[in-house]
This record gives sequence, C-alpha cells and structure tokens, in this order.
Amino acid sequence: MTDEEQFRFSGKKLRFDTRAPSLLGRIIALLLGTAVLILAFMFSLVLLAVAATVGVLALGYVWWKSRALRKQLREQMAEQPSGARIIEGEVIRDDTHGDRLLR
Repeated sequence: MTDEEQFRFSGKKLRFDTRAPSLLGRIIALLLGTAVLILAFMFSLVLLAVAATVGVLALGYVWWKSRALRKQLREQMAEQPSGARIIEGEVIRDDTHGDRLLR
C-alpha cells in the first residue's frame, strides 16, 4: 500500500505547510491578474473588430453579386401593366373601365 492509501484508510488528513502570502506576493499577484485581464480585453476587442470586418465584407460580396438580379427585378416591375398588382405570383387587375361580362 502506498502512503496516500494508508492516509485515506486511516482517516488522517494530508497537511501542507502553507503560509499567508507576503505583501510583495500579493502586489505581484494583483499586477499579474490586472495584466491578464487587460490582455484578455485587448484580445476580445481585436477579435470583435476582425469579426465585424469579415461580416461587412461578406455582406458587400452578397450585395455586389446580387446586383444583376436586382436590376432584372426592377425591369420586370417596370414592365407590369398599370393597375396590376402581383400577390405571390398571381396577377390581379383592377379593370373598372369597361370590361363587361358577355351573357
């Protein structure tokens, strides 16, 4: 049996010689912690800027590639007869000028 197993079975607790950190140790820990937080904040800002740039470039690419489709849609809308409305691909005309039903 190892010493650890003997301690576990005997119910004794392992004790380490720990002392409270000195004033200098606390100051160093505070400075290191502050430096780590500042570096993490700077890294997150850089990451956010890169993500925003990639997003703007992606939207610009889609806008640029879809310009021919938008032009075609505008031309089709201009070719519609006046007074016609298109609802989900169906043409609905408002002819109130003289189309009579034949009886």
